[in-house]
Amino acid sequence: MRVICDAPGQTCNRLWSYLASISECYVKKKKLMIIFYDWTIEDFPNLLHCPWIYFPLWHKWYLERGNGWNNYKGLTWKATHSERMDKIYKALGFVKGWHTRRNTRFIAEAKTEIQRLYHPRKEITDKAESLISQLKQQSDMVIGVHIRRGDYATWNDGKFYYSLEEYHTFMLRLQEYYKDKKIAFFISSNEDFTLDIFNGCQCYRFNQEPSGAILDLYTLSICDRIIGPFSSYSRWASFIGEVPLCFLESKEQDFSEECFSKIVDFFHFENGKEILDW
Repeated sequence: MRVICDAPGQTCNRLWSYLASISECYVKKKKLMIIFYDWTIEDFPNLLHCPWIYFPLWHKWYLERGNGWNNYKGLTWKATHSERMDKIYKALGFVKGWHTRRNTRFIAEAKTEIQRLYHPRKEITDKAESLISQLKQQSDMVIGVHIRRGDYATWNDGKFYYSLEEYHTFMLRLQEYYKDKKIAFFISSNEDFTLDIFNGCQCYRFNQEPSGAILDLYTLSICDRIIGPFSSYSRWASFIGEVPLCFLESKEQDFSEECFSKIVDFFHFENGKEILDW
């Protein structure tokens, strides 16, 4: 049995960190244990109830009582940010999933199973598919726009932090590039802002809700194209949904078909372009 013992970052960092081990264990018919799972685990019932993947600390009755989830998060932080615990994990032969991101050997062979495991629960998929279906009745192409700001103001010296006005400019450039098509935009963001700022663009988004992160993620994965700053979030949506993605690399970003490509693993696009390990 392989055991993953780390919990790197937010949701999609976690999903990427499981990928190599899930792929290898599926192909080799091994068992896998994920000790510190992400809080969105209930949104992926096929993963949670997979007969060969185990989540030993999963006790729904406890997590939903009182301060259960916050206690679990506190436990996770202490257990994954400790030199003493790291030595114990190493002695036991446990694996840090984040360190396996370059292991792509079994991903292609396991891709169909990965997509099945990471298919969200029906309430999420129904809502996302209903919106995209409506948009496709009114437009020729739906482009997902991942707006990530917040910590990006300081991450990498703010290199990939864009104002809402700059996102608007990106969208207008896309409309100009695809001027022979009617474009609709799906906006994915954890920020609270009105869509009025994107004047001249047909935009839609979901209201903030408990499953918003996975709802937005799945909706991005069923768009026709995705744009956004360097992020494991849009990268996962492209990978799992096999949707061409264009990273916004600068404020002067221009668009062509060549700048869109599907993600095939954490560090590579289908067209061979390598993604730097920021």
